[in-house]
Amino acid sequence: MNYYEKDSVTRVQQEHVVKVNNRKELEITGVKEVDSFDNEEFLLETVLGYLIVRGQNLQLKNLDVGEGLVSIKGKIYELSYVDEHQQEKAKGFFSKLFK
Repeated sequence: MNYYEKDSVTRVQQEHVVKVNNRKELEITGVKEVDSFDNEEFLLETVLGYLIVRGQNLQLKNLDVGEGLVSIKGKIYELSYVDEHQQEKAKGFFSKLFK
């Protein structure tokens, strides 16, 4: 792999896109890890910080760790990003909740 190929691979992995279709389907790229999820809330670590997805009857439709792609279906109510100083608090809260 030469320098230019390596640079383009890095850029692709850093891209973060959120696509909502009729509040019923959600596609997210740039996901590093799914920290926790249930039928009302997902906590995703993305390349741009933690993303919380809230809704009703949420289901993990597709997970491609290699591509950093997550698809969720259900009734989407809220998408919110957690600021850097709130990340540890959110992660601690969810880890306690799902033990």
